[in-house]
This record gives sequence, C-alpha cells and structure tokens, in this order.
Amino acid sequence: MLVKSITYTDYNGTERTEKFLFNISEAELADLETSREGGLRQRLTTIVDAKDQNDIIHEFKRIILFAYGKKSDDGRRFMKSPEISKEFEECPAYSKLFMELSRDSQKALDFINAVLPNTMPAEAPTTPNISVTQN
Repeated sequence: MLVKSITYTDYNGTERTEKFLFNISEAELADLETSREGGLRQRLTTIVDAKDQNDIIHEFKRIILFAYGKKSDDGRRFMKSPEISKEFEECPAYSKLFMELSRDSQKALDFINAVLPNTMPAEAPTTPNISVTQN
C-alpha cells in the first residue's frame, strides 16, 4: 500500500496536506490482467510503444483511480467504490498527483510499483516522459 502525502489548495483557497491511500491487491491485479486481451502489462507496453499520449493518459488515470481507496478503521478492509474514486477525482489533490506523475515517467513507474503487490513489480523503466500540454 502506498500512503502519499499531497499538498494542494482546496476550492476555498486553503492549503491542505493530506494523506491518500493507494493499493492494488493480488486478486485485483489478476482481474486487471485477465480483463483485457494480453493483460494490463501488454496494454501499457503497447500504448507506450505507440507513443499514444491520449491512451497513456487515459490508462494512467484509470490506474490511479482504481488504486485509490480508504482503509477501514479496524484495518481489515481497503474500501473502493465508484463513489470513493469520484470523491478523490473531484479533489484538487487528484489533479496535483496526476500532473506530477504525467510529467515524470520515473515517478509514474515508482507510483505503479508502490501500488502493485510486492510479488509483481512493474517492468524496468522504458517509458518515455508523459507530458500533458495545457491549452
């Protein structure tokens, strides 16, 4: 599990630093691997090799939101739902994290390795820098 402190300015103009939790269990990873032809790793490799920025960004957003959750008070559950993901996506912390990771491929790889089960780290960094241009 990755516990990431993110400092951001909320919509009231208040600067906040909060801890956000990200995790992908072995069972969730197995599901991700089997939900697409060739698996998640093959999908990522294909879009990175094609240098398709739109697909890279879309897939990375999906991974961030999929990994985000909240730990139960007793520590027995890591809760995820569409509502929990949407709550995080609507927070300025999500935007801050997304932009940080989209601008630095090593940070993106480190993030993925930190949220994946220890038994299945991501491949060595071969990804190009992912950049998002502002219009």
